[in-house]
Amino acid sequence: MENTSKFILYIVLLCITLSCKSKSTQEKQRPNILFISVDDLKTELGVYGNSVIKTPNLDKLASEGTAFANHYVQVPTCGASRQSLLTGLRPRTINQLDNNVTALETSNKPEGEVPESFIHHLKRNGYYTVGIGKISHSADGLVYGYNDKPSNKRELPYSWDELLFDSGKWETGWNAFFAYANGENRQSMKNQVKPYEACDVEDDDYPDGLTTELALSSLKKLKENDKPFFLGVGYFKPHLPFNSPKKYWNLYNRDSIVISKNPVIPKNVNLKSLHPSGEFNNYALGDEIANLEHRVSDEYAKKLIHAYYACVSYIDAQIGLLVKEVESLGLKENTIIVVWGDHGWHLGDQQVWGKHTIFESALNSTLIIKIPGSKSSGKTNKTVVETVDIYPTLLELCNIKTPYALDGTSLVGLMNKQESSQKEVAYSYFRNGISLRTDRYRLTKYFRPEEPTIELYDYKKDPHETINITSDNMTIVNELMPLLEAGNTGLYD
Repeated sequence: MENTSKFILYIVLLCITLSCKSKSTQEKQRPNILFISVDDLKTELGVYGNSVIKTPNLDKLASEGTAFANHYVQVPTCGASRQSLLTGLRPRTINQLDNNVTALETSNKPEGEVPESFIHHLKRNGYYTVGIGKISHSADGLVYGYNDKPSNKRELPYSWDELLFDSGKWETGWNAFFAYANGENRQSMKNQVKPYEACDVEDDDYPDGLTTELALSSLKKLKENDKPFFLGVGYFKPHLPFNSPKKYWNLYNRDSIVISKNPVIPKNVNLKSLHPSGEFNNYALGDEIANLEHRVSDEYAKKLIHAYYACVSYIDAQIGLLVKEVESLGLKENTIIVVWGDHGWHLGDQQVWGKHTIFESALNSTLIIKIPGSKSSGKTNKTVVETVDIYPTLLELCNIKTPYALDGTSLVGLMNKQESSQKEVAYSYFRNGISLRTDRYRLTKYFRPEEPTIELYDYKKDPHETINITSDNMTIVNELMPLLEAGNTGLYD
């Protein structure tokens, strides 16, 4: 009898041990994720057809993965766009269009059954999670005002095993976000600064270079971890101010830079659909004021686009260093790499300098996903996709069940040339409006008294949104309106 009991105990312990080993092996075999968020990165890259901009590293990454040409964010402002990314949900309240939505909603909640973000869900499923820089809205992941000292309160209290940031000589995350090479920032200079800077300094003399150094160090440590990892790296540029080392400015001949193909206000729209470039004009020493009353000169427009391109090239170089380190550490075959722009930016398009509209320029942003062994490597995909699609995509790739009903659809089938249930529409929200993007049209409905409240653009005939064609195309409007209304999540009820 005693021998039988010992044998049963042995079998039970063996089963437990094998179960634990099986779970541990399963976790270790799951892919690592390097997730790179880039502030204000529109689809101005070589891979998307821009022959002037210098982005060799992003172009190479796209050649080994999938670049989505028609990726649209839910909200054209940093914090709200990132909240949709993190939750996989479209906004349902006006607060969820606010830059501070994560601080207002997520950071104040106790940990519950529903994860606060897809990163939290990965962590609960065996991932070791590290965040560096701007992943949620805050520059360093902590809740405090632009002019305040950093707090200890995290925007995402339960998502990170490690939350890291090097603010360098700027001392705080928000100072670093608006940094100039001499250690000053927009706040310390009381807005008496230019919206651009070219300094003859090294990459790590600006904050994004310090972020790269932290990320490279973290990759080395994460390789030795016994868990799969999620490393989130958030870069500031090309967000204003357009500051970067001079060597990236020197990549360009300004004469080769062209201004927007639609630098004027579209026909048949109300100015309420646009804005007077207020964020841009916060940099009080700019060469010219931008507004809806008159355009900036072509000369100044070229200078600003030059500055933006230089910042993109600077970030391209940083991303190149990260990808190279993934390869040198032998992590390439089991690491998913994602590059995501949190929204686009009007570079003078529709006479606007900035985001904060529901026009194409503000909503269309970079999305590149590299999956080891993908069958579609090197293909630019033109399917209409949304930021909320990223959450279910990563969970499917990691073989983890979704924790609740998400608004997005996994992109794995598209990337692997399989049948896909992709709906091929994208919904975006801002300025009291909802915008629906299909493969050919954008239909926008504004909930405001100022007319017109309906705008329709045909990208086949008018790729630069120069004219609202609603009045002559009511049949198309009526066909698309039920689809647009299906995207009203209660926001404007």
